[in-house]
Amino acid sequence: MYFFISQLSISDILMTTNIVPNLLHVLLKNGKFVTFFGCFTQFYFFGASEIIECLLLTVMSYDRYVAICNPLHYTSIMTSGVCVALTAMCWLLGFFVSFILTITPTKLYFCGPNIIDHLFCDIVPLLKIACSDTFIVRLQIEILGAPAVVITTTIIVVSYTHIVRAVLKISSSTGRQKVFSTCSSHLMVVSIFYGSLFSVYILPTRGQPSTINKILSLLYTVFTPLINPIIYSLRNNDIKKAIHGTIYKR
Repeated sequence: MYFFISQLSISDILMTTNIVPNLLHVLLKNGKFVTFFGCFTQFYFFGASEIIECLLLTVMSYDRYVAICNPLHYTSIMTSGVCVALTAMCWLLGFFVSFILTITPTKLYFCGPNIIDHLFCDIVPLLKIACSDTFIVRLQIEILGAPAVVITTTIIVVSYTHIVRAVLKISSSTGRQKVFSTCSSHLMVVSIFYGSLFSVYILPTRGQPSTINKILSLLYTVFTPLINPIIYSLRNNDIKKAIHGTIYKR
């Protein structure tokens, strides 16, 4: 669990270092000039960190499923080698898929004012200012993005369905609370991340003010990386004990 949390933290750091410095500059200066290469570089790392976080949250849900539904076989199933292999797969797939999604938009023709009405370089505002046909780009996003979202969401839902069934079979309320507390932090993080992600990219946004889209985009680019360590720290007894010991030693 701690290994996967550390990988999730690295993904969050990648997201914040890629988005927040430029975001603060845009807000303080009421806009910012960005080069063509710099914009698509930001989009590449943004897409990679988003995909990696989706995959890591999915792997973590499977890890919680094995820990709760098959506790006696947990150490033999989730070995260190398996954990490293799953994590490596998440990072490699994230960078590879993001690379494919970034290459095609770079071949579009941009003309006119080239003003991106957004807080960072995202695919939706980029396609709005493109002068050439964006059908191929949109088709590519649907082919690669839709299955990824559906597959990861399905795995998470199935995993937690089995977890809830296992928890309900426990006779004592204390036992149920203890078991559920091991995955409550992850469930909160998944709900916040996927909720904000679905609200921006999945739900219809036609006629929705651009300000609303900007605020929603802040949820998964700034708020989620900020709240993740807080949630895991407050819900984890080991971390609370370590913080308590550090404070009182001083």
